[in-house]
Amino acid sequence: MVSLVFYIATFIVSCLALSWLGSRLIKILVNVAKYLGWREFIAAFFMMSFATSLPNLFVGINAALHKIPQLSFGDIVGGNMVDMTLTIALAVLIGRGSLKTESKMVQGSAIFTTLIAVLPLILILDGKLTRIDGLILLLAFAFYTFWIFSKEERFRKKYKETKKEESAPVAGFFGFLKNLANIAFLTALLILASQGIVKSSQFFSSSFNIPISLVGLLIVGLGNCVPEGYFSIVSARKGQGWMVLGNLMGSVIVCSTLVLGIVVLINPIIIDDFSPFLIARIFTIIAAFIYLVIIKTDREITKKEAILLLFIYVAFLLAEIFKPYFF
Repeated sequence: MVSLVFYIATFIVSCLALSWLGSRLIKILVNVAKYLGWREFIAAFFMMSFATSLPNLFVGINAALHKIPQLSFGDIVGGNMVDMTLTIALAVLIGRGSLKTESKMVQGSAIFTTLIAVLPLILILDGKLTRIDGLILLLAFAFYTFWIFSKEERFRKKYKETKKEESAPVAGFFGFLKNLANIAFLTALLILASQGIVKSSQFFSSSFNIPISLVGLLIVGLGNCVPEGYFSIVSARKGQGWMVLGNLMGSVIVCSTLVLGIVVLINPIIIDDFSPFLIARIFTIIAAFIYLVIIKTDREITKKEAILLLFIYVAFLLAEIFKPYFF
């Protein structure tokens, strides 16, 4: 009983730490982007996506080094479900209204997001992700990156600052060095927090006799989505809907290709019991299809559509939880 309480506390503290560290890294990275004079797209889309994907990356690397890469696979598949349904729904429902999706970049990225979200589930149909599959995932990321930077208008806008930000001067060289030192320090804390998640997940898997991949799918995947959830809700309340979609699309793409590809190169993934992912595969395809249809047709995500996406995620959770009673 003492061990159970300890590992539950460890898991909760680790998730909260990852969330806080992710939000701190976002602020620091934006300051670095301003100092370097990077364009708005790079600062808001790529850097935010990388920052919010860091928890997934460190959990994945730790899981691979501990010979349980299945945890990372579950984390990413579950996280994709959260990003494409729950996070978008909350951003619309809590924000200032519908999210506009008429941007050509958003429209094009929506297709990539849909395809890449289901790519790992296609590659693992044979029950394993080999290092060749890992290279395929990394090539998919490289292809998307090339597409993004192939036209200047996709990233030529400069970073827009609020009145509060305009009044504060950009830090000089020593401020830049301080930010780099903070990034290194926060990264070390991220490694420790991800270690806590991996250890507690191993305990839950062995104590309750459930697959480690299912722990990643339902628990870790949700916990690691807190940073992008926080960023999306804050951005939505500021009326920056394009940042919400860009961050979530980027997070799905970065996690499903770059992060998972790195994990697989370290330690190939073999799924002996694929049953936890049967429902996840079905709901991921449904969520990705509806997500794409909404963006390509209405050119906005309304509150009614947000409720539909929220319903899909709740249905996914209920199906996974009560699956043993029906199968």
